[in-house]
Amino acid sequence: MSSTIELGLDTFGDVTVNGDGTPLSQAAVLRNVLEQGVLADQLGLAFIGVGEHHRPDFAITAPEVVLGALASRTTRIHLGTAVTVLSTDDPVRVFERFSTINALSHGRAEVLVGRGSFTESFPLFGYNLEQYEPLFEEKLNLFVELLKGQPVTWKGQLHSVAFSNQKIYPLIESGTLATWVAVGGSPESVVRAAHYGLPLMLAIIGGNPQRFIGYADLYRQMLERLGKPMLPIGVHSPGHVAATDEQAKEELWPHYAGLMNRIGAERGWQPIGRAHFEREAADGALFVGSPETVAAKIVKTVKTLGLSRFDLKYSNGTLPHDRLMKSIELYGTKVVPLVREQLS
Repeated sequence: MSSTIELGLDTFGDVTVNGDGTPLSQAAVLRNVLEQGVLADQLGLAFIGVGEHHRPDFAITAPEVVLGALASRTTRIHLGTAVTVLSTDDPVRVFERFSTINALSHGRAEVLVGRGSFTESFPLFGYNLEQYEPLFEEKLNLFVELLKGQPVTWKGQLHSVAFSNQKIYPLIESGTLATWVAVGGSPESVVRAAHYGLPLMLAIIGGNPQRFIGYADLYRQMLERLGKPMLPIGVHSPGHVAATDEQAKEELWPHYAGLMNRIGAERGWQPIGRAHFEREAADGALFVGSPETVAAKIVKTVKTLGLSRFDLKYSNGTLPHDRLMKSIELYGTKVVPLVREQLS
């Protein structure tokens, strides 16, 4: 584990503000995401994942287009999603798009498939939210067949097209298309990932990461029971790095609070206050602070859950681009070496 830990980044392309607090256009945010990804590549980070949302506060609606642009401007970093909402997409088109990115990037594409915690894609693309679970199950079943790289014969109940010895292009040059299942906290989803023999990505966005020990253990137990090899487990969590703990928290707090309370209002949650923020920073899922503080928390989480990857969601609400760039720089130059040193 310690010798193979991968450290990456995630962003949803949150719409940020400039120096005087004016929101940037979504177009400007997309251009900034490219600069952030290029910096991550230059720093030698393992992965950058871009989210898929269809709402005004996030700019990335077409993650594969962003990843294609990043493929042309980077050389080492792996390129993926956080997440691809497979329930409301066509598995064949998802495979074709990521196989194309994989070709353009010389094998650096990864897909993180999930059901997503936002549901705006269901009415947007004409899907019934009441089929939230069966849509994902059926489409994942088809996608796993596509990953085998062989002609596909398949028929589902909800998918309108049946396949008979159908080839899907472009073919993967070598191996298979790296694919993870992203899970937000459902034991059934953990079992599903093990059943299909796909690596598990735990989205831990609140509470102590230790509460996910049961999911990590369940996943390994199911892999063993199913006769499958042990596979990677990763974690995606929000955070921000600055020179000191105080600076990092003061920079992040108003933007994090704005994001959480805006989403919370949509979902009927109570507004969070500074005490909640401090608890999340101290013992919860918020990786905010100096490089030393963030590194220590990552190390603890890696050891507790037996992780192979940790991805920091460095974009948080309207936190400005220049601070995101500084956070990425500190993550790559300070946090990553500290984590590796402490795990070695």
